[in-house]
Amino acid sequence: MIQIIYFILAALNSSFFIWYAMVSYSEKEPLATMRSLLLAITSPIPFIAAGYLPQETGLTILIILLTLTIVAAVLFYIPFKRLAVENESSGYRIDERNTMFSRLEITQSPEKTKTYYAENPEHLALDKKWQIKHGLMSSSSSMYEVKAFAAAEASFNVIASLRNSVSPAPLAIKKILNTKDATVFIKNWAKKLGAIDAGVCELKPYHFYSHRGRGKVYGDKVEIHHQYGIAITVEMDKDYLAAGPAAPTLMESAQQYLNSGSIALQLAHFCANMGYSARAHIDGNYEVVCPLVARDAGLGEIGRMGLLMTHSLGPRVRIAVITTDMPLLADDRKHDATVLDFCDICKKCAEVCPGQAIPTDDKKEIHGIRRWQINQEECFSYWCTTGTDCGRCMSVCPYSHPNNRLHNLVRWGIKKSWLFRRMALWMDDFFYGRKPKPIKLKF
Repeated sequence: MIQIIYFILAALNSSFFIWYAMVSYSEKEPLATMRSLLLAITSPIPFIAAGYLPQETGLTILIILLTLTIVAAVLFYIPFKRLAVENESSGYRIDERNTMFSRLEITQSPEKTKTYYAENPEHLALDKKWQIKHGLMSSSSSMYEVKAFAAAEASFNVIASLRNSVSPAPLAIKKILNTKDATVFIKNWAKKLGAIDAGVCELKPYHFYSHRGRGKVYGDKVEIHHQYGIAITVEMDKDYLAAGPAAPTLMESAQQYLNSGSIALQLAHFCANMGYSARAHIDGNYEVVCPLVARDAGLGEIGRMGLLMTHSLGPRVRIAVITTDMPLLADDRKHDATVLDFCDICKKCAEVCPGQAIPTDDKKEIHGIRRWQINQEECFSYWCTTGTDCGRCMSVCPYSHPNNRLHNLVRWGIKKSWLFRRMALWMDDFFYGRKPKPIKLKF
């Protein structure tokens, strides 16, 4: 009987790693596939060997193993460390003119350039470093690939044609909807249109830029006209992102900016057709800081790399936002300090960042809030070298693994236990590598 139990344990152990290998193979993860197959062969050996021990010795070892398993299960479930929820808001509003895309645009205007650097002299020396490089989407950049760059530019061209359609005129007569029904419909339709997730929050001043920084509205103050923000996320393809910083990542990034923008425009027009004012915030035409709206709409947390860490795909998403005065039911802010605790210990994104733009140290107080702050100039400087928007940080993040049973099991453990989070990081490094290399993708 003892021998049968050991053989069953050996079979279960081997089956788990075979399953892991099959999932890893389907995900095109050769290192994880190889190591899980190796464990499928070697891990049952101790159980099989124990099955041939004298019955009394085998029983003693079995009792010890079961006791250790129960203790481990309990330890991995106990949080151990109570994680505090930190203050996330202040009166500070980001000025879009300080963002890198705004600082790129003003290079085409000597007057704006002169005014900006007179008011922000601390940025001048930093910006001269990236301004002398070939530039984002340049044919002279190191990652230039004619087909991929043309495809990415095609997506951005379509987005540009949509930027003047973000504020549809509402119909004169409002169509009254139950608040809950309207919210449920918008979320469900967003997902039908291709969104992975959707959430609603009540808008606060810090969700909005203080001033516009791009296009003809450069320098205009941002007025707050709407009460609710609808945030939607779309998935970025894992394989295209894993090729970063090569050209396929740029293709995927542009495509998902377009997809998210298209969904946002449809939702904004829906609100207008119901008689309510609405505005879509899409690539190149934002009045809001999308990750902050998405966070407060319950879609995730802001991680070490400064991006939204979603519940099912980590940072491997693109975001768009719709603001409106349509009465909606706001979602509860889903504080998840376990994500921030994992970011605190992981640092994988910081270690692989080619531009060394992601901090490896603890959070710092910035404008009244403790958070991580990337070096946006170094990040953008690397983009201007490769011609792409890189994506290495998103690709290697342990939360970016596909949304399936295997990885969701790990996510569940990470959420439950301080101890499991540390083990999960070790496991991720073991199966996928601490600094995984970009894949070569044919397209």
